[in-house]
Amino acid sequence: MYKVDLPVDDSKDKVVEARRSAERARKARFFNPRLRVMGLDLDALNQQVLENKHKRSCEKLRNRDFDNLQRRQDELFLLQDSNEKEKRKALQKELNHFWDSQQQMKISHDVEVKGQYNLTIPESELGPSSMHIFEGEDRRRKERVKEQMRKKVKDLQEQMDDKKMRDKRAKHREMLLNNQLVNQDLMWAQQNAVEEERRKAALVSLWNDNQALAEVRALDRREQRRNEAADNLVEIWHAGTSDMLTETAEPAETYLGGGRPPHVLPDKWRGMSLAQLNHFHEQREQQRLEKKKQLEADKIRDAAWDLQLLKISKAGEEKDQKMAELRRQQRILMDQENKQLARLQQAHQHYLNKELYTYKPTRDYFDQFNTGCR
Repeated sequence: MYKVDLPVDDSKDKVVEARRSAERARKARFFNPRLRVMGLDLDALNQQVLENKHKRSCEKLRNRDFDNLQRRQDELFLLQDSNEKEKRKALQKELNHFWDSQQQMKISHDVEVKGQYNLTIPESELGPSSMHIFEGEDRRRKERVKEQMRKKVKDLQEQMDDKKMRDKRAKHREMLLNNQLVNQDLMWAQQNAVEEERRKAALVSLWNDNQALAEVRALDRREQRRNEAADNLVEIWHAGTSDMLTETAEPAETYLGGGRPPHVLPDKWRGMSLAQLNHFHEQREQQRLEKKKQLEADKIRDAAWDLQLLKISKAGEEKDQKMAELRRQQRILMDQENKQLARLQQAHQHYLNKELYTYKPTRDYFDQFNTGCR
């Protein structure tokens, strides 16, 4: 069986729905007369202010995280340096202890052998093969010991000088690293100061631009109000001095000449005259009579259609009755024929069971088969 209840990938549908929502929001912003102002977009300015605030907050968080990271790195470096110093001191201490305890002049091969094996045999019973130093041998032992002492002192002095040089180099590297860290901190501080100055300059420029836009918008509003007040005064004066408020109908008619009817001005029309009203009522009465005649004709046509449909339905019912009667007769004939076939089948079965297959085979009939090997 295959698993068919897999989750449907609706990422494409989500992307399409997001684009449609953005397009609807954009249309609503563009085609809204209350928000659409010539030369200024408050929503865009507010969005810019919010974006700038979010950007400044993100930069502050990033700078704080950088400072914390730098402080942690400095602490880890100092801790690592102190651990390295402690390790070097412990190693040097162990090395000095080893030199003092294991590299002394009094520890010779004879002493090591005697101390290791703890011999209890007297020297008088030991043979020549047990001797390590014979008489007359190693005559320059004192000079060799002095030379070894001088060499040891020289080696120790070289080791001390080497240790001092390593310590001096380590201090120099530490000083260089500290200077590098200080220079890096100063550079970062200068960069942060420059970025802060740029940010302040951008904010001042943005504030100045917004202030200029606000002043332009205020001037536009004052100019628009002044123009609207002047237009209203002109309209009031025209309404008071023109024929608009009079009841006469003559000012509404303008004669164009050339035998053409007078032209009616819509703003000065005072209603229809008595002749026009009578003509209107006559036209309306005529339209009412025509409508009445049309309704009567529609009723007659609908009655004829209903009668025709009734006749068609009656003919269909009669035809259905005839078909039902015919099916009933066919079913009766089929039942009679099935009964006749059943009787014939029963008679044939009785013949087969009672007359034809009455002989039953005996044992001798079956024994005549399979009597040989072939």
